[in-house]
Amino acid sequence: MSTITLKNIRIFTNHGCLIEEEKIGSDYLVNLKVKANLSEAATSDHLKDTVDYVHLQHIVKDEMAVRSKLLEHVGQRIIDRIFKEIDLVDKAKVTISKLNPPIGGDVEEVSVTMKSQR
Repeated sequence: MSTITLKNIRIFTNHGCLIEEEKIGSDYLVNLKVKANLSEAATSDHLKDTVDYVHLQHIVKDEMAVRSKLLEHVGQRIIDRIFKEIDLVDKAKVTISKLNPPIGGDVEEVSVTMKSQR
């Protein structure tokens, strides 16, 4: 089992329960880790035999663009779509961090981590 990691995908979007979050938006960081058997790709050197990280990043960007009240919801959507579109992936873990959350205190970020396997 091998791992592909996308680290600190920076996205500006409008998730959250507050009306202000919908109107103003916020910066988010997304970290994604998937596990798959990449032994064929290691010998073939063909993109079709691996998990294309461009495809993974596209899924993250698309799903982060769909407004959700909860980070848990968007995180699960990302995982579900990865499993739907990329048969090679056996496990997925996504962490979504909202930078400078509006929670009435000096907090750099809040994060939610979702993980699943087939």
